[in-house]
Amino acid sequence: MKTVAILGRPNVGKSALFNLLAGQKISIVHDEPGVTRDRIHAMCRRSEHPFEIVDTGGIGAEPDPDFAEDTRFAADVAMVAADLLVLVVDAQAGATPLDAELGKLMRESGKPVLLVVNKIDNDRQESLASDFTRLGFENPICMSAAHSRGVGELISRIEEKIDLVDEEMAEFVRGEVPRLAIVGRPNAGKSSLVNAILNDKRTIVSDIPGTTRDAVDIPYEYEGEKYLLVDTAGIRHRSKHSTSIEVFSVMRSEQAIERADLNILVIDAVQGVTSQDKKIAGLMQESKKASILVINKWDLIEDTSKEGVKAKLDEIRGDLFFLDYAPIIVLSALQGTNIPRLFNMIEKMRQHARRKLGTGELNRILKEATDRQPPPYKGTRRFKVYYATQLGAPSGRPFGRIELLLFVNDPRKLSDSYQSYLSSRIRDYREYPGLPIIFKLKGKKSSSKSSE
Repeated sequence: MKTVAILGRPNVGKSALFNLLAGQKISIVHDEPGVTRDRIHAMCRRSEHPFEIVDTGGIGAEPDPDFAEDTRFAADVAMVAADLLVLVVDAQAGATPLDAELGKLMRESGKPVLLVVNKIDNDRQESLASDFTRLGFENPICMSAAHSRGVGELISRIEEKIDLVDEEMAEFVRGEVPRLAIVGRPNAGKSSLVNAILNDKRTIVSDIPGTTRDAVDIPYEYEGEKYLLVDTAGIRHRSKHSTSIEVFSVMRSEQAIERADLNILVIDAVQGVTSQDKKIAGLMQESKKASILVINKWDLIEDTSKEGVKAKLDEIRGDLFFLDYAPIIVLSALQGTNIPRLFNMIEKMRQHARRKLGTGELNRILKEATDRQPPPYKGTRRFKVYYATQLGAPSGRPFGRIELLLFVNDPRKLSDSYQSYLSSRIRDYREYPGLPIIFKLKGKKSSSKSSE
């Protein structure tokens, strides 16, 4: 698939242009220079044929010295990997020496370049584009990314410059590829895990919490299966957000959990499960999506004896008891160990999501469970199941939840503890790793009710 990289100095409107082309708010738009640090990837949804767009950190002005070198590195890699470069400049600020320097670097790359003069809100301001002729690029495109002005011309010019026909990647745009959201609190190793999976320094890795501010969508293929990796901003307790940008980042991470097919929670093996890990796990449980627990930095565990490892895993499982269906994968993102085990588990979950309990089998399982341990009384009556069947998986989704429709006497009679008991008995027959079991209850005198 063809790649178009959007480059420019800080605060010229690269992220606004990126969001406009992507058709959704992915990169954070803010008037603070240096907001975008990583290469943020997405599919352009405005062209007839899909292509990948890459938003890069502002280069050169060094608004954030802690990340200036990494931001420049990320932009350099994007420039090398791209098929077409888009240089974005600010019409209101005029041509600057840094614009000229960036233009020179892009010409030396040998790649085709389009010059976008941004922040031209009306026809009267188009004369401002003449100031940028000194950069040496023909036919600059006058745009206002904030007001969607000139986007059609930009798309047409991109299509002229590169051949965009790539049917193989169209499925990413249509949402047919499973979306894996990698979530967790800051500094747990989410970006390191993405880099280990990709074997590429695509996202910036740092020991400063909050390095990743955007949710980064990255197409990836493993042993013939395609995925979309979503590296999210670290989620911290809201009282610890140092800037409004961190608030936006947390919102993006929470949204990524909701729109993902599979959520992967990364936990620091040394620090163990914190209250914030529990909060994130709670968001995952509420989303009722497939889930995996990744215990990162396993190479730093001191007690590697059989007893020590068991005690550590039992502690983690106990702290996150409400995600008891989520399998645990231990690994070291820094050393790249056990990455295949993670994707083997993902494939196992995909296979289980396709399996369906026969109606007769399901009713036998539930009858045996209720005979072995009858439901407790609520008032003067017990909860009773008359008939059960498994519903089909959501259309077109590779990972799903196990949805069971139960015809019962009264949905209100089902307690949370007995519901957990029934789920456990079903898992005795079918493992369903990482997949939540959802009961949809239909009573004689009440409407349907869903519960996990």
